[in-house]
Amino acid sequence: MNRSEDRVLVQKDARGVVTLTLNRPERNNAYDGALLDAAHAAIDSLERAIGENPWPSDSDSDRPPRILVIQGAGRHFQAGADLAWLYTVSQQSAQDNLRASQATARLMHRINTLPIPVVARVQGGCFGGGTGLIASCDIVIAAQDAQFSIAESRWGMVAGIIIPQLNDAMSVRQVRRYAITGERFSAEEALRIGLVHEVVAAADLVAASERVIDAILHNAPEATALTKATALRSCWARLSGESQDQLVLEHALKRQSAEATEGLTSFREKREAAWYPGLKRD
Repeated sequence: MNRSEDRVLVQKDARGVVTLTLNRPERNNAYDGALLDAAHAAIDSLERAIGENPWPSDSDSDRPPRILVIQGAGRHFQAGADLAWLYTVSQQSAQDNLRASQATARLMHRINTLPIPVVARVQGGCFGGGTGLIASCDIVIAAQDAQFSIAESRWGMVAGIIIPQLNDAMSVRQVRRYAITGERFSAEEALRIGLVHEVVAAADLVAASERVIDAILHNAPEATALTKATALRSCWARLSGESQDQLVLEHALKRQSAEATEGLTSFREKREAAWYPGLKRD
């Protein structure tokens, strides 16, 4: 198992392209407290570098970050929250539980509003919070083998803190279907409903994202940042502080409900939750 400090790897190239790799492949890059902490630390460093290195620069080493690429190590992009970790969190104090929701919501918000373009490369599974993560990115390239789901309600929880980003990406109508059913859907369906922008063969995933990166690099950095900020002014995810706090509180409270306790216990015991009628079908 990788050390907690290695759960997010960061690399910057001479072009100013920063690659953030979710590095918990043994758990399909599912996030827990340590991964969230590592991701926030990486964004802290990135934001400092954006602010400290004015454009333009003649030195490759001093070149400010121009683009963030998010990818997952191993077979899968990101499997959402680690349900074993969520079970542990749900047994802790209300304040600890709230902090876990705040850390998740804040990470999505920071990626969504980062003043540089964010590109996601998606392969394998992208579930739960993983869909909120890519919905917070500006451009998403998916491999043909990618699978998606918004399945929090299956475990008695709610996807509330990622619903605004998902509404922006795939429309309220599609969120109402896929967040209510929790069903898995393919990369081609994700493309049809707007969650991803392009679907390519798995072997072409890096090359396809590099074409997008090169297109961005041809554009003026400050104009690009302003274009992104202008687009975000009319988005669902542009919530007031009060509305955001309410989403976070609802998210945290639901995780400590009797229903979530049953859902997470059913996951641990590898059985259907009590609310499934288990009726035989002809």
